[in-house]
Amino acid sequence: MSTRFFEHADEAVAGIEDGSTVLVGGFGMAGMPVELIDALIRQGAKDLTVVSNNAGNGDTGLAALLAKGRVRKVVCSFPRQADSWVFDDLYRSGRIELEVVPQGNLAERMRAAGAGIGAFYCPTGAGTLLAEGKETREIDGRTYVLEYPIKGDVALIGAHRSDRMGNLVYRRTARNFGPVMATAATTVIAQVREIVETGSLDPEAVVTPGIYVDRVVQEAQRA
Repeated sequence: MSTRFFEHADEAVAGIEDGSTVLVGGFGMAGMPVELIDALIRQGAKDLTVVSNNAGNGDTGLAALLAKGRVRKVVCSFPRQADSWVFDDLYRSGRIELEVVPQGNLAERMRAAGAGIGAFYCPTGAGTLLAEGKETREIDGRTYVLEYPIKGDVALIGAHRSDRMGNLVYRRTARNFGPVMATAATTVIAQVREIVETGSLDPEAVVTPGIYVDRVVQEAQRA
């Protein structure tokens, strides 16, 4: 299946269904696909499970989606920071569910989904509240917790450039969760700053091959 290119973000997010699990790239605002999230708000899908590093910043991007009441559950590593007031209010008032996953586990659970791994043992969280109700095993004298893959129906990710085959390169730390999320979702939608002709990207620099990318939209040009 070839990558499809769209002129507008609204077209790129069409068809995302109520109840979907949506992987959202970004470390804070770095690499967050804000235009795709804004388009998802306009699209109207609700009862979503969002998987992201954190639970939104300020009032834009993921926080704006939360504020609209479209998200049923957040799976993340850092649900609270100085500017996470939207999530904080929703959680304290019982209007949203939360699953906290250590950051390394979050990345590895998505990587496992992309690699077809059924489950894996990890020592992170052993002996803490995060391991309650989970299977554990002692291996070489150390306790490990059984963790299961996180697979998305959709991944919304931000990248720096795409060629006409959907191959993606990222800019510095804006890469963060984008590559692993691109392997873990049924439909991958990328927001990029620039679309270049095939052959313009150094193959050695391509991080996410186009075979993983279903839809691409270029960011609106800023003045």
